[in-house]
Amino acid sequence: MKFFWRKSPVETERQVQANNNEFNSSFHYKTNYIKTSKYNIITFLPMNLFEQFQRVANIYFLLLLILQLVPIISSLDWYTTVVPLVAVLAISAIKDGSDDYIRHKSDHQVNSRKTQVLSNGELRQHVWMDIKVGDIIKLENNQPIPADLLLLSSSESLGLCYLETAELDGETNLKARQALETTADFGDDVAKLSTFTGMVICEPPNNRLDRFNGRLVLGHTEISLNSDNVLLRGCMLRNTDWCFGVTIYAGTDSKLMQNSGKSHFKRTTIDHLMNRLVLCIFVFLITMSTILAIGHTIWDVNFGEKFHVFLPAEPSVNNAVYEGFLMFWSYIIILNTVVPISLYVSMEIIRFGQSLFIYWDVGMWDQQSGIARARSTNLSEELGQIACVLTDKTGTLTRNVMRFIACSVHGKLYGNLESDQESEHTVEGDKYAPKMDAALLFEAGTWNEQVTEFFRALALCHTVVAEQDEKGNVVYQAQSPDEAALVNAARAAAFRFESRARELIELNEPAPVGRRMLRVVALLDFTNERRRMGVVVETPEGKLVLYCKGADSSILPRLKAGSDQLAAITTEHMHIFAGNGLRTLCVAMRVLDETEFTQWSIRLHQASTDIVDREEKVAAIYEELETDLTLLGASAIEDRLQEGVPDTILSLLSAKLRVWVLTGDKQETAVNIGYSCNLLSDSTTELFILCGSTIEEVSQELRTFQAKIDIICSHAKLSMLMESQPAPYALVINGPSLALALEPPTQMDFLRVAFSCQAVVCCRSTPLQKAQVVDLVKKEGRVVTLAIGDGANDVGMIKAAHIGVGITGREGTQAALASDFSFGQFRFLQRLLFVHGRLSYQRTAKFLSYFFFKNFAFTLVHFWFAFFNGFSAQTVYDEWFITLYNLVFTSLPVLALAIFDQDMGASWSLAFPSLYDPGRKSELFNGNIFMSGCCRAIFTSLALFFVPFGAYAGAADYQTFALVAGTSTLVVVGLQMAMDIMYWTVVNQFFLWGSTAVYFAVIFTMSCDGMHFVFPSEFPFVGAPRSVLGRPEFWFTIVLSVTISLLPTLVYRFMKIDLTPTLSHKVACMAKLHRTAPFRKRKKLPAPSRRSAYAFSHSPGFGTLVMRGVNKVAKRKPQNHFGPNLVSFEYLSNIS
Repeated sequence: MKFFWRKSPVETERQVQANNNEFNSSFHYKTNYIKTSKYNIITFLPMNLFEQFQRVANIYFLLLLILQLVPIISSLDWYTTVVPLVAVLAISAIKDGSDDYIRHKSDHQVNSRKTQVLSNGELRQHVWMDIKVGDIIKLENNQPIPADLLLLSSSESLGLCYLETAELDGETNLKARQALETTADFGDDVAKLSTFTGMVICEPPNNRLDRFNGRLVLGHTEISLNSDNVLLRGCMLRNTDWCFGVTIYAGTDSKLMQNSGKSHFKRTTIDHLMNRLVLCIFVFLITMSTILAIGHTIWDVNFGEKFHVFLPAEPSVNNAVYEGFLMFWSYIIILNTVVPISLYVSMEIIRFGQSLFIYWDVGMWDQQSGIARARSTNLSEELGQIACVLTDKTGTLTRNVMRFIACSVHGKLYGNLESDQESEHTVEGDKYAPKMDAALLFEAGTWNEQVTEFFRALALCHTVVAEQDEKGNVVYQAQSPDEAALVNAARAAAFRFESRARELIELNEPAPVGRRMLRVVALLDFTNERRRMGVVVETPEGKLVLYCKGADSSILPRLKAGSDQLAAITTEHMHIFAGNGLRTLCVAMRVLDETEFTQWSIRLHQASTDIVDREEKVAAIYEELETDLTLLGASAIEDRLQEGVPDTILSLLSAKLRVWVLTGDKQETAVNIGYSCNLLSDSTTELFILCGSTIEEVSQELRTFQAKIDIICSHAKLSMLMESQPAPYALVINGPSLALALEPPTQMDFLRVAFSCQAVVCCRSTPLQKAQVVDLVKKEGRVVTLAIGDGANDVGMIKAAHIGVGITGREGTQAALASDFSFGQFRFLQRLLFVHGRLSYQRTAKFLSYFFFKNFAFTLVHFWFAFFNGFSAQTVYDEWFITLYNLVFTSLPVLALAIFDQDMGASWSLAFPSLYDPGRKSELFNGNIFMSGCCRAIFTSLALFFVPFGAYAGAADYQTFALVAGTSTLVVVGLQMAMDIMYWTVVNQFFLWGSTAVYFAVIFTMSCDGMHFVFPSEFPFVGAPRSVLGRPEFWFTIVLSVTISLLPTLVYRFMKIDLTPTLSHKVACMAKLHRTAPFRKRKKLPAPSRRSAYAFSHSPGFGTLVMRGVNKVAKRKPQNHFGPNLVSFEYLSNIS
């Protein structure tokens, strides 16, 4: 018998045979069951306790409990420790258990979804978790993909099917996938599919969403496979009646799950600091106990024999050293109140209260998504210490809804750029298009030649497909939202694209032309290098025309001679468009000679059939035709930002937070949005584009960037880079280069360059890369990070960050469910950090400072008393006072302080983002603040002991002295609390003065005749408070103790506020003088002088699929999951 688990062999190659479970099961592949929860019934208690005892204080209190079970050294009952310890562990366990229960419910919901699996020659309903590798699955329209599948056949021609990949890359536009020609012929013939036994040999499970390498073996034939043949889990089948696929990767082996980050047990920065402080306090406690134990040993040697005549020692204690050893442990127990367990109980209550404030905040309410939620209740103060915000783009910063706003045609600018509101210059262009410039529509309707050709180009030069909705209206399905906006704009101008039938396009133009058919004889496809696309059409009159659109940098250099003046005017207009944050592209045309085009077509055919360097040769042939262009104009499209995004980004930057954008979108799109949302501006003098394809190239580029940065600012430590003014540069990096930059040899260079720049934009990032970036910034940069996103592709980075924020948006609720905090709009992040985060950190810092002060001052009185009682472990205070001090007398006032206190209203915090700076720098509670508080507590403890001791020495009994010392302590810490409160509420007043009243009620009750009669041994001092409180020396002693204890603090604070006031002090004074914060006009950044780039998001090579298919305008299938502006893409095609 083997007493250990066999280690699973490393998978180097995956072999999957369709319809052969026996063969596939021999490899022990993962099932389709997924698990995102942390616990189960068996592991919950041990795992949760293990996590909780990572908190040093819990271990400390457990050891203290064990000591209190030893009678010979314990002077306090065991229940004084075990009850609060169990309470803290139970509260935390209940909270963690409830959070994990929600994850269990989510897992069960996903695992219990049903799909059709081909089994024994027929389709049967199976739940997702029962799907195995090799199973053939049938999917229908609008169904999610349950596992990673190799597409076998579909209802569409060419074996095409269409996917929405929002959960993977955040993009709502559709992607096309195509079955192999060999399997596409199976159609929906269950008999053929049941006998299919092809062998798929592919790479092992990995997290690369954009790559798949494999081959399909059918007999002696091998067919290569790539990512275009695979349907990934997390996608949604759209615009396709049905499709069949064979399961390749299931469950946690799927690419979606490979990119899902693990759930981490998150602790705040203050939690980590508390662990270190508890260790220091424990060392301090041991030091004090050692000093007192040594003192007792010396005292016993010198005076023990005489004293033991009066009070005999225990028979087992027969020497001074052993008695000193016992006294050491006795003092450990007595002085343990320097870190009372009530501290952690109070922290849990405070954090829960802060979470409720977030939940109740109507300023973070959104009509569509509702209220904000704090899903993790133990991280509230961390919101006040964020240094780096890492955000998704699509759906988080933007709405992913494109609108045609303006254009420049033949040197004339059209459009209303000042406002979204309707004006006298705008009219309703079309049901599916926004407001259009009335002059532009007039020119189009009256057949202005330049305007006509401009809109004709927009209506013809695209890969859009037309279809009908349920009401018979033609709607456009585009793989890029840019394309949909342009074609809709052409339709608004009465140039209506009706349908596409293989190489024919039906176009409906204004009267008197009407409908006509144009033949597409060539499509010059878009690539990332070309940054443009073109289409050659043959008109009914037999004329060949090339229409081309693309980035200004790729169109303007190809204009014909004599176009300089028009190009300059158009360029100026594009500056205006870019200044308004619009995405621009140029539109041009050229009338072709038939003979020239015929010869060009022959060369294109030769290049497209070449095996070596095919792409480069085809691109060179395209270049030959795209010359001598006539500039028609430029369009301006708005990628609409979420409401309030520019102001929020500007506020974050004003608070000296670093903002990074991590997106799966293209580089041009991400950079344009960076300018639109104020992340980038003209103060950004240069964009560092990191695009190396090898580690050596990436390393060299980083060194080049660093050399430029060092000219402006140079720091040896990363921490100094985060505190210093960043260089006026921005770093832009794409996905493949990012993967190399995150490798160990280059990651520190990457981080140093990134920390030195104003902004960082990571494009084409996979979900795993997003999580890796966050993890790198968190661990190596040693700064507090916040990740915010709205889709399932953002879950990894949300889990990896110190604080994960999910936006409940159009991409589902996966991000919100995995987050620590969630709400409906990015703009609420400003309120979450500057109001709730700042106040939570400020309150927690003030709470901890006060808590340590009051307990050190309370406990150290015992230390000074030891020098006057023979180091005998005798306590100063009554045992009941010790028990109730933290539980009753001082607990509620400090809770009220930590929950309700504030230095100013929310509007002031939002108006002055720089108020956030102290939290980012941990200035309100750190090691220095702790040490200064300890020194103040030591001074206070000296006054609390020696003033009563000097006043009553030799003139009072022990109970009188204990009563005076205890009352002095309670009054001093109460007045210290009153000095700390900046915002008085009824709750503060009631708890503070009520606790004082409860104290006097308790001491009078414990000394009454009735309590002595019932419990004579517990309450022997009858009438002591009545006797002591009636003497004037008692009140004089109290006043003297309070004055000596608090006067230095009062003078120091007055001098600090008067001579060196902080921004918080200044704004707080303003807030007291004025009821509302002044309206702070946002500093409008100068319009960027750059031009927005052409930013299609469709894939290179996609136009050829359009040319091969046949698009008939067909009834659009109902799509309940689509919003009104969601862009989709569909082919309804047949191949002749």
